[in-house]
Amino acid sequence: MRKIVLLLFIWSGLSVAQNNSELKTIHVYVALCDNLNQGIVPVPKTLGNGQDAKSNLYWGAMYGVKSYFKRSKDWTLISTKTNIDGFVLERLLFKHKTTNTYLLADAYDGKYIKNTTIDFLEATAGRKEVMVISETQELKFGGGSNLLAYIGHDGLMEFDVKGNLKPLNENKRDAIILACISKDYFKPYLKQTKANPLVWSTGLMSPEAYSLKWAIDGWVLNESDMQIRERASQAYHYYQKCGIRGARNLLVTGY
Repeated sequence: MRKIVLLLFIWSGLSVAQNNSELKTIHVYVALCDNLNQGIVPVPKTLGNGQDAKSNLYWGAMYGVKSYFKRSKDWTLISTKTNIDGFVLERLLFKHKTTNTYLLADAYDGKYIKNTTIDFLEATAGRKEVMVISETQELKFGGGSNLLAYIGHDGLMEFDVKGNLKPLNENKRDAIILACISKDYFKPYLKQTKANPLVWSTGLMSPEAYSLKWAIDGWVLNESDMQIRERASQAYHYYQKCGIRGARNLLVTGY
């Protein structure tokens, strides 16, 4: 009996190790906050310059993606690149400290929010794959990612987009969309791309990085969609002091 228990324990340990070693990739598309080029309520100039990622509300500010993940005890910044193309001002690659999970974050020039939206949506269809080499390892982002996220103003309130939204394959791709009323505006597009809406919003919100980070914490642990959504809601309540009921009504999962 002791041998059987020991074998089960060893098998369980191997199973956990295998799960931890499973390569997963996350691609975060950030449309930099832009007072001049987006239909937003203006924020202070230093936070709302869409051509300056350094102090931008959604990137370099305290709760921006770059700043928040750099401070996290769960992630290590692997590399930083600037001026990737005509749209992306800065690209960061992070590695999760306890699992084989990589996160690529792109800061898009705020005046190209439409391009950001199209790139994100086409990626949820498995398209626009981005290959990144890290220590001789090939990492697939864009349409090759397991999880895709959009952070920023909901530009679909002002414009429609067209793109190649037909799913390239049957791979499961999760999506997090932290933007105002994102469920209503992004739903018709995600219905086409067949992505799974892990977390999105039903009302006006502040799309800062804490809700993204806490949701990813659960996703890395293979939690259920409802558990991940609960993490995002708890984060929003914690930072916004809006009441957990309000946060749960704001951040939802599924169609």
